[in-house]
Amino acid sequence: MIAKKFSLPVFRGSQVKRRRRGRWLGLVCWVACLIMMGHPGTIPAVAQTPETAPIEVDGITLFQVSSSEEFPAEQRAAAVNKRLEDVIKAAATATVTTDTSQGLPVLKVDTGTDQEDLYLLTVNRRDALGRPPQATAVGWQNKLQKAINRGKAERANIWRLVLISAACLLLAVALHGALTWFWRKRLPKLLPPATVDPTTGQQPQSLQFLLKVILFLLRTALWLTAISYIGGLLPWTRIWLNRLLTALRQTFATQFIPAGDNSYSVLDVALLLILLAGVMNLAKTVQHLLRTRVLRATGLNRGAQEAVAFVANYVLLFIGTLVLLQLWGFDLSSLTVFASVLGVGVGLGLQGFAKNFISGMVLIFEQPIKVGDFVQVGDYEGTVERINVRSTEIRTLNRISVIVPNSEFLESSVVNWDHGTSISRLQVPIGVAYGSNPGKVREALMDAATDYSGVLNEPPPRVFFTEFGDSSLNFVLHVWIEEAAKQFSIKSDLNFRIETILRHRKIEIPFPQRDLHVRSGQLPLELPEELTESLTQLSQSLQMWLQQSAPTELPSQFDSDSNALSSAEPGEDHEH
Repeated sequence: MIAKKFSLPVFRGSQVKRRRRGRWLGLVCWVACLIMMGHPGTIPAVAQTPETAPIEVDGITLFQVSSSEEFPAEQRAAAVNKRLEDVIKAAATATVTTDTSQGLPVLKVDTGTDQEDLYLLTVNRRDALGRPPQATAVGWQNKLQKAINRGKAERANIWRLVLISAACLLLAVALHGALTWFWRKRLPKLLPPATVDPTTGQQPQSLQFLLKVILFLLRTALWLTAISYIGGLLPWTRIWLNRLLTALRQTFATQFIPAGDNSYSVLDVALLLILLAGVMNLAKTVQHLLRTRVLRATGLNRGAQEAVAFVANYVLLFIGTLVLLQLWGFDLSSLTVFASVLGVGVGLGLQGFAKNFISGMVLIFEQPIKVGDFVQVGDYEGTVERINVRSTEIRTLNRISVIVPNSEFLESSVVNWDHGTSISRLQVPIGVAYGSNPGKVREALMDAATDYSGVLNEPPPRVFFTEFGDSSLNFVLHVWIEEAAKQFSIKSDLNFRIETILRHRKIEIPFPQRDLHVRSGQLPLELPEELTESLTQLSQSLQMWLQQSAPTELPSQFDSDSNALSSAEPGEDHEH
């Protein structure tokens, strides 16, 4: 049901059409690659040793010649290659013949003119490699004749080959665009619903990365095949491409990295690293699918699911690495030195990493904390989201991820609200004014906790009269909750309910009161003489200023009031 909810709405008919189009597009790509790889202009790989040198025609290696008694192999090959180049450039026809009159077969070129046949080379016993020289000469004669005919035909139809190269380039661009469109627009809809994460509605990041890598490899293979085919059409491009491939082969394919009894090249190491990265990504994808699709249906709690997925990920990674190294021909016994060095590093420089790694193993298998538990570590409170090899991720109530080393959970005090059971007790203190009826207060607090969704009915809520405070009668409401992560919101809701019920029932919540008593008396105060004289002068100056600024005549109303006050008898009340 979850997969259907998050899967893309695709009709059955359109889905079948998309699958058919994808199959036809894949078939066209494979046929195009096969045609390009099977073209006669493709450069074959011919083994070469230090004692031999290649005979080449327009960048295509035909065979290898060995050194003779008079000339080394490189000098023989250079002379033959130069004569073949002159023969191909000449307009006259050329026929390769074999002369056996001298005992050893001699390869010559008949140009069809009155001139003497052009000498190419003599096939000796070193060239034959244990075979009869005559049989080797016949095979070389056929190869040379085909190469000369092909070279002349290519130079005669050079413009047709240029047009074919341009058409192949346009075809490669079209296939590149079609492959990109299919991979980004159609392939996500053709994937099964099980590959969709129900929480986000998308494929996991590991699967998306794997698909991007596969797309990159397909594009690379497409363009390498196109460049190889186009470069093999024209003789000049084929020569430069052959030189480039020879230089790259000598640079990256030369085995100079020793490992045990074998040696490896830079290309071997790079390919091994790419395969290891693919194994890691594949293990991560299997872990995600196992967590979201398989373990969720088993009914296990979230912590057990994470533990099983974690162990499965590293078991697959370990087994896949061993199998890959064995298939690669790597001698695992050579890792003993590395293991000893690693042991010394763990004992000296990697103590912290080793401690956190072992702590992570203890947390996974012993499970004092599990994924989904609400814990308090130091100043942080939050839910455990992920337990890794080195650290644990905690998501706080502020939606902030805190990375805590695994050793902190074993070396310091940790409060786990969900350990064993997720039920925990919550305390809500409240104070009421003196003179309030404690029974009514208890009834009000029980009513506030009753019928609230965040509070459990079993165990039931309880109210305790704790003490007679300075300004209030103090009570504590004890309730039991099941979700510790919501304790702050539950406590806030209970406080709102308590305040509303106490206000409606005329139960006063007091504020702190203090009585201040002031005792009368004289306070002895001695001042310096200079300060006393200054204050006296200031007081006299102020009195004189007030007398000068006072009005000379008072208002009539003020005079009548003054006379009334003076004529009033003592004890009489007057209203003004």
